[in-house]
Amino acid sequence: MSTTPATDPALVAELRQLIDSARQRAAVAVNAELTLLYWQLGSRIQREILGHRRAGYGEKIVSVLARQLTAEYGRGFSAKNLHHMIRFTEVFPDEKTVSSLRRELSWTHLKALIYLDDPLKRDFYIELCRLEGWSSRLLQKRIQSQLFERTAISKKPDETIRHELTTLRQAGQPSPALLLKDPYLLDFLGLNDRYLERDLEDAILREIEQFLLELGAGFTFVGRQKRIQVDDDDFYIDLLFYNRKLKRLVAIDLKLGRFKAEYKGRMELYLRWLARHEQEAGESPPLGIILCASNQREQIELLELDKSGIHVAEYLAVLPPREILQAKLHQSIAVARARLLRDRGDSGE
Repeated sequence: MSTTPATDPALVAELRQLIDSARQRAAVAVNAELTLLYWQLGSRIQREILGHRRAGYGEKIVSVLARQLTAEYGRGFSAKNLHHMIRFTEVFPDEKTVSSLRRELSWTHLKALIYLDDPLKRDFYIELCRLEGWSSRLLQKRIQSQLFERTAISKKPDETIRHELTTLRQAGQPSPALLLKDPYLLDFLGLNDRYLERDLEDAILREIEQFLLELGAGFTFVGRQKRIQVDDDDFYIDLLFYNRKLKRLVAIDLKLGRFKAEYKGRMELYLRWLARHEQEAGESPPLGIILCASNQREQIELLELDKSGIHVAEYLAVLPPREILQAKLHQSIAVARARLLRDRGDSGE
């Protein structure tokens, strides 16, 4: 009886890698071509039919086209999908922009983006998708969680947001304002109404992968209860992270109650110690995040914590209804921008 010869496991692994890589490249190439096709179809329909006809008549034509194309090419050309294509060309009328997007984002990504009405918000999600390599499902989840409204950058003037996004696009280097959030959504921790700071810390470590996702791009966990010694006193940093994108250490202090002004001094001590003893050549100064159950806006403003590299943010262990969270975020953005305008007026700018 003949025996089947044994194969070299390393050879099989290499062949599998070659096949998988080729399939991935083929999928990317097909997506890029389809995305361009969808833009061309949307542009043609918009220009030749909808742009020169009454709205009702144009809708009927789109329905007729959909039936004809679907009969010949399948479900990808339904009336609903044709309207996606039309919207696509309305939002991105420049073919050069589409050529750039189609190399990095799938059609599913783009369908989620084209229905965002705010161009700055849309650009934010495009650049973060590129930076972090989000799947289309994760992009939709980020939009649903109102990530843009929760980032520090959303509270800046429009010209600042444009500048930050342009810098990210050209240099691939995000600013802290693009990554830091308020509030942080920690509902995945499964905490009840009563818990201690140690319970919060333990829950974060149990769900460290989810917590890293919520923190954002480039964060890696360094340690918990990092001991530092100053004179004869010991202090402990609750959680210590490193961000590869920002090239700096990030210390996190967990607080159960409202923010208190005294927290500033403790965090400044942590950051200066880290800068002296842990910061390496080529790294930026450490950042501090104070996570509180609620923050005190006026105290934070008066303390000018951002000048010390300290970010104060709420965390939500239980999510409120979407409408309430949305209203709260929009109010926070409006208040922050009004304060910036007031400060500019006071300084005579």
